[in-house]
Amino acid sequence: MAPTSVAARAEELRRLLIAAAHAYYVLDSPAMEDAVYDRLYRELLELEAANPGLISADSPSQRVGGSPAAGFQSVAHRIG
Repeated sequence: MAPTSVAARAEELRRLLIAAAHAYYVLDSPAMEDAVYDRLYRELLELEAANPGLISADSPSQRVGGSPAAGFQSVAHRIG
């Protein structure tokens, strides 16, 4: 893939994954199946691993998590 094509694909993947995560976690309305998300995420990881200059702070590969949607109750879990 040409460098501009790789950069464009990485940007497209970031955009798709960010939108899907927002729909899933914030709107509680999945936009794609989990397997599709996972496939796209792995593709992004591979592109970024092969082209570290494409990694951006807003990439889903650089995020740890987000805040829960309003209405979710906090639950204490006993460990051990």
